[in-house]
Amino acid sequence: MATLTMTEQPPFEKPDKPEKPEKQSTYRGLDDLSTLTTESPNAASQGLDTKSALEIARIIAHEDAKVAAAVKKALPEIAIVIDTVARSLRDGGRLIYVGAGSSGRIASLDASECPPTFSTAPAQVQYIMAGGPKALASASDVNEDSPEIGQRDIARRRPTRKDIVIGVSASGRTPYVVGAVEYARARGAKTACVVCNENTPLADVADTVVIAEVGPEVISGSTRMKASTAQKMILNMITTGAMTRLGYVYENLMVNVHMKNAKLVERGIRVLMVVCGIDRDTAIRTIKSAGKSIPIAVVMLKANVDKMEAVRRLAKSDGNVRLAIDDSRLEL
Repeated sequence: MATLTMTEQPPFEKPDKPEKPEKQSTYRGLDDLSTLTTESPNAASQGLDTKSALEIARIIAHEDAKVAAAVKKALPEIAIVIDTVARSLRDGGRLIYVGAGSSGRIASLDASECPPTFSTAPAQVQYIMAGGPKALASASDVNEDSPEIGQRDIARRRPTRKDIVIGVSASGRTPYVVGAVEYARARGAKTACVVCNENTPLADVADTVVIAEVGPEVISGSTRMKASTAQKMILNMITTGAMTRLGYVYENLMVNVHMKNAKLVERGIRVLMVVCGIDRDTAIRTIKSAGKSIPIAVVMLKANVDKMEAVRRLAKSDGNVRLAIDDSRLEL
C-alpha cells in the first residue's frame, strides 16, 4: 500500500533567529503557581495521609471520575486537531509532540504506540522530550526552564508547513515547550497545545488550544495524576482519530495491522474474517496471496479485484481502505 514520504531530518545546524510570530510569548506568570488550578490544594483530599488504603483509593477514584467530563468539554478543539494531523500525515508531514516531565512521558507513549498499532513509519509521529530520552526515566527539570533549549531541539527536526507540532503541558507555562511551539509556528508549522489551565503562555503561541480543566490534584501539584490522565485520553483521541480519518481503520477494526508476531498474525486473520464474512481457511489463503497485507486482502475481497488492482486502489486513496474499495480519492 502507499506510504507517506517523510521529511528528512539532517544534522542540527544553529537555527536562525526565529521570525516574529503573530502571537508573542511573554512567559508570563512563570513564578506564580497560585493562579494555576492544577497547583491548588484540593479540599476533597484534606488529611489524605491519615486515611486508610481504601479511603485513599476512593478519594482518588472520585477525583479521577471528573477527568472524562473535562475532556468532553474540549471535544470541538480535539476534532480540529484530529483533522489537522490527518491532513499533515496525508501530505507527507509529521506530527511532533513536545513536552517535559509527566506531560512529555505521556506524549512519548502516544508517539511510540503509533507504529505497532497503525503500521505508521516511526518518523511520522515523533516526540521531543526536555532532557532527551534519558529524561523518560529521570528528572531533567533544568531543561524545562529554557525556551532556548526548546527552540534548539525543535529546530533539529526542521519543522515545515507540512508538519503539526503539539505542545503538551499541564500548567501551560513550561518555557521549554512554549519556546519549541513558538519556534515551530514561526517556521510555518501548524501548532496546537494540550493544557489543563486557562489563559496560559502556551495557548498564546498555539493555533489550536485544547484545554482540559481537571481542577486541583488529589496531591497538590502532582500533575502525573488527573492532568496526565486527561492528556493521555486526548492524545489517544488525536492519533486514533487521525488514523481513522486516513482509513487505517475499517468500521471499528484495526485493518492496518502489521503481522510481526504470532499474536498479530492471529489478529489479522480474525480481522479479515470479520470484515469480509469468510472462514478461516479463506482468510489465510487471501492473506498469503496479498503478501501478508491485511489492507490489500480486504480490498481484494471487498472489491473483488486481484492484488495488483488492490495495490493501485490503495495508492490512489492514500492508503484509505474504504475509499480503495470504492476506488475514490481521499479528501480531508
